[in-house]
Amino acid sequence: MTDTKSGQRDAYQLILDAIDTGIYRPGDRLVESELADRFGVSRTPIREALQRLETQSMLARDGRSLIVASLDHNQLAELYVVRTELEGLAARLAARHAAPEEVRVLRAMVEDDRKIVDNPAALARANRRFHKQIHLASHNRYLVQQLDLVHRSMALLATTSLAVDGRGQAALEEHDRIVSAIESGDGQAAYLALKDHISHAFETRLKVGSD
Repeated sequence: MTDTKSGQRDAYQLILDAIDTGIYRPGDRLVESELADRFGVSRTPIREALQRLETQSMLARDGRSLIVASLDHNQLAELYVVRTELEGLAARLAARHAAPEEVRVLRAMVEDDRKIVDNPAALARANRRFHKQIHLASHNRYLVQQLDLVHRSMALLATTSLAVDGRGQAALEEHDRIVSAIESGDGQAAYLALKDHISHAFETRLKVGSD
């Protein structure tokens, strides 16, 4: 039983990671046998993982096929409203509760990311790690769980706003302000800085389209 549950989790995470990293993009068809071959997992856990992802609206039906879902304009707007508030709350709590070591890690991330500012793909991966570190630094497990759900849905966006010319540098400056507020223990400033950061990201995405 344990092995079966482990296989289900592994298959689910493998497919989810493949969507998150762009191996499978919105509109791509997911075939059970192909996934089993790619990941070296038997078809039963793959089938169960696909059912779970469909239930979570990560996958959609196209006739008899399952495809990676996409977000329409209204869904995108709704997602960003929730993300903005939850991310802002995480920053506020991080300013109050983050250990000095966690704050130093955040500062190091900002400095390290300056080296990859001209590499949108690498910067997007670093950006996810940065935000995840803030979530963890909030020291609120329930908030982290909700943000995990939000960021899972963000994987349904086929491109990153960081690919827009100039956005990478601007995002790093925003990250710098967020970390400075957390370093100073100013929860309100951290909240506002992170909300401002997400607002700029959303605005950039709206200008270039959500595809």
